[in-house]
Amino acid sequence: MQWRALVLGLVLLRLGLHGVLWLVFGLGPSMGFYQRFPLSFGFQRLRSPDGPASPASGPVGRPGGLSGPSWLQPPGTGATQSPRKVPRRPEPGVCGPAHWGYVLGGRDRGPDEYEKRYSGAFPPQLRAQMRDLARGMFVFGYDNYMAHAFPQDELNPIHCRGRGPDRGDPSNLNINDVLGNYSLTLVDALDTLAVMGNSSEFQKAVKLVINTVSFDKDSTVQVFEATIRVLGSLLSAHRIITDSKQPFGDMTIKDYDNELLYMAHDLAVRLLPAFENTKTGIPYPRVNLKTGVPPDTNNETCTAGAGSLLVEFGILSRLLGDSTFEWVARRAVKALWNLRSNDTGLLGNVVNIQTGHWVGKQSGLGAGLDSFYEYLLKSYILFGEKEDLEMFNAAYQSIQNYLRRGREACNEGEGDPPLYVNVNMFSGQLMNTWIDSLQAFFPGLQVLIGDVEDAICLHAFYYAIWKRYGALPERYNWQLQAPDVLFYPLRPELVESTYLLYQATKNPFYLHVGMDILQSLEKYTKVKCGYATLHHVIDKSTEDRMESFFLSETCKYLYLLFDEDNPVHKSGTRYMFTTEGHIVSVDEHLRELPWKEFFSEEGGQDQGGKSVHRPKPHELKVINSSSNLPAGASSWLPGAEAGGRGSLLIWSISGPGGANGRHSAKSSTSSRREKSGDSHDGPNEDALRSAANTHIHLNAIVYLMRGGTPCP
Repeated sequence: MQWRALVLGLVLLRLGLHGVLWLVFGLGPSMGFYQRFPLSFGFQRLRSPDGPASPASGPVGRPGGLSGPSWLQPPGTGATQSPRKVPRRPEPGVCGPAHWGYVLGGRDRGPDEYEKRYSGAFPPQLRAQMRDLARGMFVFGYDNYMAHAFPQDELNPIHCRGRGPDRGDPSNLNINDVLGNYSLTLVDALDTLAVMGNSSEFQKAVKLVINTVSFDKDSTVQVFEATIRVLGSLLSAHRIITDSKQPFGDMTIKDYDNELLYMAHDLAVRLLPAFENTKTGIPYPRVNLKTGVPPDTNNETCTAGAGSLLVEFGILSRLLGDSTFEWVARRAVKALWNLRSNDTGLLGNVVNIQTGHWVGKQSGLGAGLDSFYEYLLKSYILFGEKEDLEMFNAAYQSIQNYLRRGREACNEGEGDPPLYVNVNMFSGQLMNTWIDSLQAFFPGLQVLIGDVEDAICLHAFYYAIWKRYGALPERYNWQLQAPDVLFYPLRPELVESTYLLYQATKNPFYLHVGMDILQSLEKYTKVKCGYATLHHVIDKSTEDRMESFFLSETCKYLYLLFDEDNPVHKSGTRYMFTTEGHIVSVDEHLRELPWKEFFSEEGGQDQGGKSVHRPKPHELKVINSSSNLPAGASSWLPGAEAGGRGSLLIWSISGPGGANGRHSAKSSTSSRREKSGDSHDGPNEDALRSAANTHIHLNAIVYLMRGGTPCP
């Protein structure tokens, strides 16, 4: 009898060990991340609409091997590579059954559970609660900044004090590139106050900025950061104040005499030295606001930093009637564009501004390149310059050909779900196996051009990471299935894409995503005096910093996601959001170009056939001398009058119900639902034909605009 008991005990022990292995190593029902979102860091394939899951991919093999996820494989071989069609999408209105069920369903969980959770109605009361939570998040951060940090640039939310430039360590670029001793957080948050309808605080904040902020400071700042955070906000607030329609409530300022526009001009003039004495036309990365380019400055800059100035500089030029600012920004874009690879059409991420040599040969969608692509499209949306759209279309095709890996469609076909990877700009070969959190902006950009199917799939990938950690790690290794860089500085990119996808599809899934993000931020980042950077997304330790974009972007997009009746969505004005989330109305005035000769090639002709002259770099100072506002300028500088017909790329983002659909994105985030200046209910047919000529496929969006049921 004793031996029988021993045998029985061994059998039970073995069964117990099998049970533990079954749970721990994922051989049975998952206990966490994979249970909900098999967008597949284990590289299992999503279930198809009408069949069971395909077999999981094999184990990751050695580099160059045939095993492992298709993301590790090159997109094609040499000259035999066939370009991906841009974009591919199903027949309008055709959705597989329980779509979100098989995107979100996990092992031992049928699609119906997730269909119910994510696709069910989002009650109006819950929506209002989330809107108020987003507003409260902004108010808590803003009020604490004003109480404990103003007039310094940023709030240290843990110790409840302000932060300015690091004077003791000029090499601390993480701080000094951004903080210029000009009340950055207050300036950056101006239009968020307006979007949330807080007219009294907006007016108070504008007066504070006018009376206390000066750019005559011995501060060396990054040209890019000063442009998108400060210059862009000043221009946005100026247009809100001078908008004759006042859609956000009475945001006018008594006796306002274009002071914010003058301040924007003053700052831009201080940034202009970055564009001088550069052999390529690509600007220096940093400038001292008092003395110009520092003598020991770096000759290397990133593509996004040098090539993402055109929206703000272009708006300023067109408001002032002075071509200088737009000309230097456009020259930098063209210089970078001309340095792209002849073989792949891709750009690198770091370039020498004197030699044009690519120091960083990585091509991807994240840090160093992200907003370059974004501003090619958004510049076209605002200014209507055809060459901007042509550059964007060419860049997007190269991205699809060389960066996009995985199967062609999100939920059907062989291979792994689509992913955009980092490659060598000359060969298109994989350079590493990580993606960074900045890349989460790309689904929002895809929404703007109508590639909604791909945007849905890519957004799901980033949301899967968020669900796993309650935040997006700064860098995530998709092969190792683990973060490479562990901090999360309250970035807005995933929120932005969530907002734009909701505007395009009206699928309540994205409201659930927004609620998850809100609750995670409240749970893990809220501290005594604000919201703190997560130092470690796994152990949730924090750093004592609240960057200004948390108030200018993250809170704004969360608020707009839940505020269906916001004037951004209901006023009939088309809006666009800059890369820093600043709102700009899209109107005909910004498409006027009284200086076409500056953008024609030397010895060429303008569009009217007139012989023109193009300024050379050494003439910039002469041009700059004319950049002062003419006498009486305050009487003719226009406000943000709406009414002109914008690009279809903006108002293609309409949702179901035709003109009652949606508005634009980051750059057009607010004007997707756009009505044009006309009062008809459907899309403008001339605009549709024009878009067809740009080879941007908008079938799905057009279907939504005509009242079809939104189909991911």
